[in-house]
Amino acid sequence: MRHLFAALLILGMIPVASISAEDNPQVDISSDGEYRWIKSNGVPDHEHGIFPNRGNPNAMSAQKYSFRVPLNPVRSMSVTPLTNKMFFGVALNGVPFDPGTAEFYYNDPSSGWKYEALSGSLDLGIDFSNGHVQPNGAYHYHGIPKGIVRSYRIKEHSRIIGYAADGFPIYAVAGYKDPTDPSKGLAGIRSSYLVKKGVRPTGPGGPYDGTFVQDYIYYQNSGDLDECNGRFGVTPDFPDGTYHYFLTDSYPFVPRCFRGSPDDSFTKKQSHAHQDQRVGGERGFRSGRQLGRTNGAALGQARRPPQEAVNACAAQLEGVTCSFRAPHGQVLGRCRMVSGVNACVPDHHQRP
Repeated sequence: MRHLFAALLILGMIPVASISAEDNPQVDISSDGEYRWIKSNGVPDHEHGIFPNRGNPNAMSAQKYSFRVPLNPVRSMSVTPLTNKMFFGVALNGVPFDPGTAEFYYNDPSSGWKYEALSGSLDLGIDFSNGHVQPNGAYHYHGIPKGIVRSYRIKEHSRIIGYAADGFPIYAVAGYKDPTDPSKGLAGIRSSYLVKKGVRPTGPGGPYDGTFVQDYIYYQNSGDLDECNGRFGVTPDFPDGTYHYFLTDSYPFVPRCFRGSPDDSFTKKQSHAHQDQRVGGERGFRSGRQLGRTNGAALGQARRPPQEAVNACAAQLEGVTCSFRAPHGQVLGRCRMVSGVNACVPDHHQRP
């Protein structure tokens, strides 16, 4: 058991505090009558995974954040999509919410298929609180921060756990069954996104299963929330009602759009640009076109291959023939070790 614990610890699968003295959590929340200011170093105040770990090569370090949100946010006539250039919001402990990834199918943004961080298809080294670290050392959340939301039992309405960039409050999991009538009791609040039915027409092909952001579709009234994972209603903090967001335990996990106008203070600096990727990263591997012109020796020096190439050799021995589907056709090859994983290394590229 001791050896198992040590192994899990090394892989970052057990959340532990690993904060140096100079990187103790720091957060200051104040207001000036018009705005709420949240200044922090971005270091979580709860236990977290070990970084670097097998899926995340980055060490955590203190940042310098200064977020500003309006005290009286206003809903807009239209929604504003969240992009990788902006944080969605910030928790009360000063850690940002940043749900997206920079990982595309076969490292090809033009494919239109972006990996979902919490789908389980990528090893991004995410810890128990659904957080991990960017290359600049910034820790951030991709989903419900379980170090803050310690219980999923529906005993009381969620407290505010943070604020979105447009100023509206963020809650998690538990809310009123009827947002207009607290007397009707509590419920686990559900997203209105569903996995599409059928087969992907392009890119990775195969049935929709939640691996990619594009596998999901907003289906109005299928859950409790709108397309931005929010709703208008009363909360213990706002008895007269307000628009508010929820973090949910299914997609989108953290909202992917705004109902109000996001403040520019949530725009990422260049050093905070989202670069989530596994060790080596798919972007370090070669594109589909390059795969068709690359021999095995060169690929042996490449970084971690795309997940499809890894899946093709799962439970296979080195040297056996293999194939997988790439954006530009069917790839044929043999299973070989690439950056510590057994993956399908192309011998040539054959279009279907």
